Amino acid sequence: MTSYADIGVEKTGHVTTIELQRPPLNYFDISLIDQIADALSEIDNDPEARAVVLAAQGKAFCAGANFGDPSRTPIDASEQSDPASGLGKIGHLYIEAVRIFRNKKPIVAAVHAAAIGGGLGLALAADFRVTCPEARFSANFTKLGFHPGFGLTVTLPELIGRNNAELMFYTSRRVTGEEAYAMGLANVLVPHDELRGAALKLAREIAECSPLGLLSTRATMRAGLAERVLAATQHELAEQTRLRATEDFREGVRASEERRLAHFKGR
Repeated sequence: MTSYADIGVEKTGHVTTIELQRPPLNYFDISLIDQIADALSEIDNDPEARAVVLAAQGKAFCAGANFGDPSRTPIDASEQSDPASGLGKIGHLYIEAVRIFRNKKPIVAAVHAAAIGGGLGLALAADFRVTCPEARFSANFTKLGFHPGFGLTVTLPELIGRNNAELMFYTSRRVTGEEAYAMGLANVLVPHDELRGAALKLAREIAECSPLGLLSTRATMRAGLAERVLAATQHELAEQTRLRATEDFREGVRASEERRLAHFKGR
C-alpha cells in the first residue's frame, strides 16, 4: 500500500485498517479526505482485501473541520476573516468525500470517542459502526450557525429515521455511545478497551464470506447512495456558503472556541 502523510494503512489477512493519524482530534481538510479516498481506491483494486476498518488515534475519532485554527493558511487574502477559510474550497472537499461513498468494499468504523460534525459524516460513510459508552456523536452545525454537510442530510435520516435526525440537527446535542446504539446509529456497543478488537472481529466475519457475493450484494444495497450524497452536498454547500457570510456563523465559531453559549442575532 502507498504511504500516506496523515493515515496509516495496514493489511492483515483479508482486512485492511485505515487509521486517522492527526491526533489529538483528527480534524479533517481536503488533504485528509483525499488520502482516505485514495486508500479506499487502492483497497478496491486489491483482490485479497475484502473488508475495511476505519479507526483513529487520539482523543477523538474525528472532531470534524477546525473552523477556528489560525495556523491554517487561507485560500486568498479576501478570506482572512472567514473562520472556515483554512479548509480549502469546501466544494472540492465534498467532491473527495463522495469518492469515499463510491468505494466497493464494506467498511466498519471503530468510533472510540467523539465523531462531531463532518466527523460524524465520515463515520456514517461506513457500513457499520462499533462504539463504546465514552463515544459521542453530534451533528453540531446549527450550534455553529451553520448547515449540516458531508451528506449527512441523506445518511443520518436513512440510518436513524427522519425524526431522530431532525432532533440531532435541530438541537446539535451530543449523543452518547449507549444512545447511539439504542437508536441504530451504532451497530455494536462494547467497553472502550475492546472496541478496536470488536471492529476487527466484525470485519473478519464479513471477510469470511464470498468476495464476489460481498461486492455484488453491497453494490445492490448501496445503489444510488453516492449519487444521493452528491446531490445532497451540492445543496448543503449552497446553504453553507450563504451562512458562512453571516454574523451568526462567526459568533457560533467564537462561542465554540470560548466554550460558552452563543448569542445569535439572526443575521
